[in-house]
Formats: sequence, C-alpha cells, structure tokens
Amino acid sequence: MKPEGERPSRETGEATEGEFRFQPLAEDDLPLLLDWRSRPHVTEWSPKYASLEELRARYLPRISGENTTTPYLVFRGDEAIAYVPSYVAADVGDGWWPDESDPGTLGTDQFLAHEADLGRGLGTRMVCEFLEVLFQDPTVHRIQVDPAPDNTRAIRCYEKVGFHGTTTLMTPDGPARLMVLERSTYRRRHTPPKGTE
Repeated sequence: MKPEGERPSRETGEATEGEFRFQPLAEDDLPLLLDWRSRPHVTEWSPKYASLEELRARYLPRISGENTTTPYLVFRGDEAIAYVPSYVAADVGDGWWPDESDPGTLGTDQFLAHEADLGRGLGTRMVCEFLEVLFQDPTVHRIQVDPAPDNTRAIRCYEKVGFHGTTTLMTPDGPARLMVLERSTYRRRHTPPKGTE
C-alpha cells in the first residue's frame, strides 16, 4: 500500500487519505460494478450496461492502462461503497472537452453504491478526500466535474468542497454543468494532512 496522501496509480496500487481507501478497479470487480450500475439511484444519472460483456468492453481498457482514465473502487473500512474515476480531460476524445489541451486538468465524477448512503454527507467527504489524493501530483492544477444541470444533489456536493461554475455545455451525454476547482482554491479551503505537502 502507498503511504497516506499519495496519488494512486496503476503502477503502485491503492491509496488512503483518511476515512476512505481508493483501490484501482480490477477485472474481478466488474460483476460488482455491473450490479451497482443497474441500481435506480445510479442509472438516474449514469448509463446502464446491458451485460457484463458490454461493461468489460468499456472498462478493460481503463483497467489495463490503455487510456488515461483510472477507475477506483472506494472502501470505507472493509466495505466497498462507491466508484470514482479520474481522467486527463484533454485525452478523453470522442467529442468530450475538444477545447481542453492542458494535461494538468483532470476530470472526475462519482457515485455511491447504496441508496441508503445518499444525503448523509458521505459523498462530500469522499470527494474531498479524493481531491486531496489527486492534488498530491504537482502537475495537477485543476480538477473539473460535469454533473447534469438538474442533478442538484451532485451540484451541492461539489459546491461544498469548492467547485464553482454555472456554464452549461453540450456533451456527448447531453447537457452538463461544467464546474472547476483550482489547486490554489482548494488549498485555501482545505489544510492538507500533515506530511503530505
């Protein structure tokens, strides 16, 4: 396991930042992810996959490192409770972020696996810890998210940790509200854990 506060990677594995542990997604995790992605509170905002084969086609290139999206399962104690990826926005392609060229801009999104966990502040704490992990990489200076404009729960979560932005863009998945968080803004709002500076 990596020391606390370091950015997780495919080469060195999982990272912890406090309450949560971010473990790189493995092929053996895909049946679990398929189950999560079939739950109504997830499919309300994310596409549902019709089969494990369809999910494998989407996620195996990410797991193997063929592209710059890195997917994670999020653990709280011994329980897997969420999914969160990070990606280099400029490298996504397929009509996503065509005007972005800065390799220091990462994107992320997330969902909680269990509907009972919604509205308890769990997602906000998880996002905050994941941002701390990502910002340990000194080349990362901006992180962006793109919730649906009517996904008020997600927007409130991101606003609480410092994201801002009201611009609505058209993406391959439809309208999205682009929200960004600069490293400098994050550092003003959050004191990093001791020893991670």
